[in-house]
Amino acid sequence: MRRHFQLRTAIYLTVFLCGLLCAHAWTQRGPSEPAISSIERVPLPLEQIVLNLRERNAQRAAALDGFVGTRVYRMQYRGFPSDRDAEMVVNVTYHSPNKQFVVVSQKGSQFVIDRVFKKLLEGEQEAASTENRRRTELNTENYDFSFVGYENAPEGGQYILDLRPKTRNKFLCRGKIWVDAKDFAIVRIEGEPAKNPSFWIKKTEIEHKYVKVNDFWLPAEDHTESIIRLGGQATLSIEYRDYRITKSEPLPKTN
Repeated sequence: MRRHFQLRTAIYLTVFLCGLLCAHAWTQRGPSEPAISSIERVPLPLEQIVLNLRERNAQRAAALDGFVGTRVYRMQYRGFPSDRDAEMVVNVTYHSPNKQFVVVSQKGSQFVIDRVFKKLLEGEQEAASTENRRRTELNTENYDFSFVGYENAPEGGQYILDLRPKTRNKFLCRGKIWVDAKDFAIVRIEGEPAKNPSFWIKKTEIEHKYVKVNDFWLPAEDHTESIIRLGGQATLSIEYRDYRITKSEPLPKTN
């Protein structure tokens, strides 16, 4: 019983972390990885890239009043005390600043559905609060940024920045971000939690990708893998699809 509780805690913290990292981002998508070019090819200094990213994120968040979409949550656990798999399809309706979730279908482990997927939805609502968004926002108050490179992609140029959290907060991420050079929106995030969310989780790797919908960048795919100290491995994926913007304001023009 004790080990079952430890496993449950580890899996829940893994997906809850993923939800908090995604909930504050209204801006994003990720391509394959071409070669990174040299610093000399980057037209803007690091400070300007970070400033533009913060300003454009704020503008998009203020302009986006509503959208609808569908998510597919999938969880796979392999290890002690038993393997578990589950899937849940959810329709999402966003009316700023609130989201509503309607479960369309579910299958697999009821434990994962009730204790992981549904808790993840509850955690996302909590993460959307003003205070939690402030504490996890990608800005210079929460992170140190350094330049890694610039790469060309089918969708256009992208800046690659190294991300180092200023505090050991389990809801912050250590890793790299890809920033669209035209829209100054986050295209992709790869990394790990700044602080291990639980003793029972040995290692967690996180990847988020984003897609442009009209003028806005929204989550496209989340993938989180965690190695459990008891010897198991938990994999969470969230697929975002069928977006439709229902209400928005025009974005300010950029130079």
